[in-house]
Amino acid sequence: MIRVNLDVVLAKRKMTLSELSEKVGITMANLSILKTGKAKAIRFSTLDAICRVLECQPGDILEYVENE
Repeated sequence: MIRVNLDVVLAKRKMTLSELSEKVGITMANLSILKTGKAKAIRFSTLDAICRVLECQPGDILEYVENE
């Protein structure tokens, strides 16, 4: 399964989900769905915008873990 570590990266950058929403132009609802791991997909353009704002790599946000 793919684990989303958006909350970890946000904490390291001392940024709130609300701030990220404003800077990326994505609704809080959609970011929240992504953050909680309930998203079924993510557009590359969205991932690109998040990585640009957070100055990180996609692998910092997305992580593959074995199913438990």
